[in-house]
Amino acid sequence: MFDLDEKKSYYKITMNESIEQQIEKVLEQVRPALRMDGGGIDLISFNPETGVVQVRMKGACVGCPMSEITLKMGVEAALCDALPEVKEVVTVE
Repeated sequence: MFDLDEKKSYYKITMNESIEQQIEKVLEQVRPALRMDGGGIDLISFNPETGVVQVRMKGACVGCPMSEITLKMGVEAALCDALPEVKEVVTVE
């Protein structure tokens, strides 16, 4: 689904960006793969104390049995790889 080694070169994260802006940049790299299957993802919040990112899945991702795998192995892996502050990604309704 997502090649983590390949993605590292895509992340152009700078120190002047907020963590939310950095998370959005990573999500922008993930979104095309979700769109290919009719889905999408929105950033809801980031808790810097816990490292938890809350997202809302959209479109075909809502109710899809594979969405949890996509979330953990795709989205969470990409975010944790790019941003050490991120510890977990969870969905909200």
